[in-house]
Amino acid sequence: MILANAFCLFFFLGTGADPAVSAKSNHCLDAAKACNLNDNCKKLRSSYISICNRQISPTERCNRRKCHKALRQFFDRVPGEYTYRMLFCSCQDQACAERRRQTILPSCSYEDKEKPNCLDLRTLCRIDHLCRSRLADFHANCRASYQTLTSCPTDNYQACLGSYAGMIGFEITPNYVDSSPAGIVVSPWCSCRGSGNLEEECEKFLRDFTENPCLRESSHVLPPGESHPLLLSQGPCGSAQPSPPSLWGSFPGREVAMETVGLVLSTSHTKAVTRPRGFFSPCQVKAALLGWYPDSLSQVP
Repeated sequence: MILANAFCLFFFLGTGADPAVSAKSNHCLDAAKACNLNDNCKKLRSSYISICNRQISPTERCNRRKCHKALRQFFDRVPGEYTYRMLFCSCQDQACAERRRQTILPSCSYEDKEKPNCLDLRTLCRIDHLCRSRLADFHANCRASYQTLTSCPTDNYQACLGSYAGMIGFEITPNYVDSSPAGIVVSPWCSCRGSGNLEEECEKFLRDFTENPCLRESSHVLPPGESHPLLLSQGPCGSAQPSPPSLWGSFPGREVAMETVGLVLSTSHTKAVTRPRGFFSPCQVKAALLGWYPDSLSQVP
């Protein structure tokens, strides 16, 4: 048991090389290392890893209540520039995606012997005033909006990321359902079996997590200014687009035909966004508008 826990600490703290993929391509490992360079992040992360990995007895794998409390302290007290990178790091292989899934120590904080009904889980959350408030924030900030570029209310995808992280450490804690690097799906640990005549309501509640376009778009990227491995050919949009090296700098001679692809409105100005015809998908235009790609991809007339 001591050796097993030591291995877990070694794996999660990121103190050595990942056996399956190099640090150069494993951005979740990079996020863990960045956390270790910040004293507060390292301290609180080490704390929750230790608590959530501590077996109580042969029949109790951990103290779930203490694990949740330690997780709440971590996500409440550590800046999003560290926590978001760990929760939403981009992955190109299963080893990286599994590290991302393991961020919150799901065997203690998330999984259980059986999945409860999602409406029962929601009821438990609503009894706790803090959990009720966090769930309400999630529904408000991650509500799907089809009139915005990011599918998020007022295009505030950072509010959605924060609301998602705010639910971690409660009975309704969400997490990745598997280790797939593509087709990301998150959900609380629950199902809609046994919902009776409330099955439709239960499925709707569950889809707020599993099929939420705002949450899906938000989880593909990090807040502007973060170090994120975005490439035109393998970016948050998940599509293979031609990405000639010259596009990362200025367009030489401006000889590439340009077309206007949309407008973004703000309180201070209206910006027309252009692109080399045929190079960028609509999703990549969203990325350019929101600052996920270099400024050279957006031109202000």
